[in-house]
Amino acid sequence: MVKPQKPPSGRTNLASCIVATIFLIFLVIIALIVYFTVFKPQDPKISVNSVQLPSFSVANNSVSFTFSQYVAVRNPNRAAFSHYDSSIQLLYSGSQVGFMFIPAGKIEAGRTQYMAATFAVQSFPLAAPNEASAATMPTSTTGPIGGFGGSNNGYGVGPTMEIECRMEMAGRTRVLNFFTHHVDAKSECRVSIAVSDGSVLGFHC
Repeated sequence: MVKPQKPPSGRTNLASCIVATIFLIFLVIIALIVYFTVFKPQDPKISVNSVQLPSFSVANNSVSFTFSQYVAVRNPNRAAFSHYDSSIQLLYSGSQVGFMFIPAGKIEAGRTQYMAATFAVQSFPLAAPNEASAATMPTSTTGPIGGFGGSNNGYGVGPTMEIECRMEMAGRTRVLNFFTHHVDAKSECRVSIAVSDGSVLGFHC
C-alpha cells in the first residue's frame, strides 16, 4: 500500500518564498550595477577646436563680423545621440548680438562628430572703454589658434573686445533600446578679439 504524501508544510513554503525573494533582490542589484557602470546615460562632450572671424569691420563706433567656430562633439553613450533644439549664442557686454540654430542630427554611439558653424553678426555698438575687456591675452586657451587670426605671441594688439559664445545641444539617447533618456551638451567660451583688425587673440573655454 502506497502511503499518501503529506502536503508541504508552512515552513517549506516560507523557505521557498525567502529563497525566491533573495534571488530577485540579487538580480535587481546586478541589474543596477550594470546600469550605473555600463548603460547609464552620459551627457555628450563639446570641445571647441578653433574660432575665427573671416570678416570684421568697425564703423561709427559699431562693429560687425562673421563668426566661425569649429567643434568636436563626442557621444560617450552606447546608443546614438539624437540632437534637436540646439543653438549657438553670442553675447557682448551681457547682451545677445548673434544667434544660430543647429540643424537636428544624430551622433552614433561612441563616435565623435566634427561640426563647423559660420554666421553673420549684425552691427552693434562697442562698449565704452571702461566697460570693455582689458587689452590682454586670456590666461589660457583651448584648442589651436594658428591660422585663425594668430596668437600674436601672447601680446595684445591695441584695444580688444571680448565676446562670449554659448553652444548648447539638447537631445535624447536610448538605454537598452527600451528607455529614452534626455541628455544635453553645453560649452561656454570667451573670445578675445583685437578691435584694430578683428584677429582672434585667443579663447578660453
